[in-house]
Amino acid sequence: MSKTKQSNFLKAYESCHESLVRYCSALAHGKMDAEDLVQDVLLAAYANFDKIKNKDQLLHYLLRAARNRSVSKFRKQKYKATLLEKHTERLVAQEVSADTILEIQLLYKTLDQLPEKQKDALILFEINGFSMKEIAVIQEKSEGAVKTNISRGRQKLKEIMTAKNEWFTQVFGTIKTITL
Repeated sequence: MSKTKQSNFLKAYESCHESLVRYCSALAHGKMDAEDLVQDVLLAAYANFDKIKNKDQLLHYLLRAARNRSVSKFRKQKYKATLLEKHTERLVAQEVSADTILEIQLLYKTLDQLPEKQKDALILFEINGFSMKEIAVIQEKSEGAVKTNISRGRQKLKEIMTAKNEWFTQVFGTIKTITL
């Protein structure tokens, strides 16, 4: 029976892998290790696989579980700079430019400033590429609510990024003045 369960789980999980890893990477950035989050979620999903009614919606179950676990873990542990360094090392190993790495770090830090509903919707839509309809199913909300969260999240993200850009411009202007 265990082999059958394992086989069925792996068959159901196969199509979910890429999306789960991308989502966990976005959720975990700077807070925990994405690989640990994926493993925690998979372990729990496998243990409860028999209880999952709609096996064809395993991805939705996995994404909700990942979000819940990331929130829970983040509350339990303080921010660790070593995890951010670890993520940067992975990007360097993938030969991503220093400018792009900095932009990614700034984006994730800015995303952390958004309300959870908006942040989650933006990650699912913009980073993972899910449709509004799929996100509505995952979050158990209406499509209208998802559209609203994405729209508000984009607007808030734009406001924060614009404010940061103005601050960076002022800082660099001051540095130029001092060094001349």
